[in-house]
Amino acid sequence: MDDASRYEKEHFENRHLFEKMSAAKDQTTKQEPIEYKFNEFALIGELEDYVNSTYDQHYSQTKYQSTDFILDCGHGEGFCLGNVLKYVQRYGRKEGKNRADLLKVLHYALIALHVHDQEQEDAQKR
Repeated sequence: MDDASRYEKEHFENRHLFEKMSAAKDQTTKQEPIEYKFNEFALIGELEDYVNSTYDQHYSQTKYQSTDFILDCGHGEGFCLGNVLKYVQRYGRKEGKNRADLLKVLHYALIALHVHDQEQEDAQKR
């Protein structure tokens, strides 16, 4: 069983709940359920597992991760986008086509989205 299939199976219960919630939403919005072509649902579940695992790693054992300090110093956008570029360029070069590098790209992109949203929210408060 490949990784994506394994994650899809592991997330079946969450997917079932998601589908129930989506069906309820669809009834109010009259949208058809999405038939994902590229296994996005399972891959999002895999990304969620990866992100969760980073909170158990050695650099997150204290209350604050180093990323927290970098964001607090106002360098979040550059740090996140720099890491996206780093792992995109590293993919296929270090340890071959390493799936973990792609998960890191997505994780840093999510953090960049968080930074963007925080900056937009702060700008609206001014």
